[in-house]
Amino acid sequence: MNTGNRQKRVLLIMSSVDELGISGKQTGTWFTELAAPYYILTEAGHEVVFASPQGGEAPIDLLSMKAPFTTSYTERFFNDPVAMFAARNTRKLREVDYNTYDAVFIPGGYGLLTDLASDQHTLKLIKDFYETDRPVAMVCHAPAILRDVTLSNGEYLVKGKELTGFKNSEDEEVELLKHLLFSLEDELQRRGAVYKSKANWEPNVVVDGALMTGQSPASADPLAEALSEVLLK
Repeated sequence: MNTGNRQKRVLLIMSSVDELGISGKQTGTWFTELAAPYYILTEAGHEVVFASPQGGEAPIDLLSMKAPFTTSYTERFFNDPVAMFAARNTRKLREVDYNTYDAVFIPGGYGLLTDLASDQHTLKLIKDFYETDRPVAMVCHAPAILRDVTLSNGEYLVKGKELTGFKNSEDEEVELLKHLLFSLEDELQRRGAVYKSKANWEPNVVVDGALMTGQSPASADPLAEALSEVLLK
């Protein structure tokens, strides 16, 4: 699908949930997975628009705003009034005409396991992007949203697809696996995905057609760069 946009437009979707399951732990979008793609894509000349299920201010995981999880991108974003305004004033996802966008980028964080992973509008959006050959880029926990995405032929989108995402052993390392609604690694493999991972916290990007996935926070930068290159072709 060619949107006809001279300046490529990327819809960046954040979770509206700030609590991890029933644990009561604060969560939201992982900061560097928001900040890195924002700057990498905009500096390449692309437009980035933030959206979330509820619109308005989308929560950022507080842990990801503290050392050692901060990066040069998060520091820059935090001190950038335009970027912070965008994160605090996201568009309501259902009110966005996503057919006018050339790609979608979904950062990780635990909040999305509660809202985006079970939101029928989000699942249809991903299906529509994928079936019109527009890139679907997802990093860290975001590929969990693919669990229930089905294509027009009734098959799971991930069936037979090479992909990656946050590992069980990475969740165990931060002692959060037991708090999750479901395991990304287990569920996607049950749907027929060819799950590929590297060592914990290593940058890892897997591209299979229009589906582009990154394993951990360190994968946000190379994933955004790979998406930017695709959009510049």
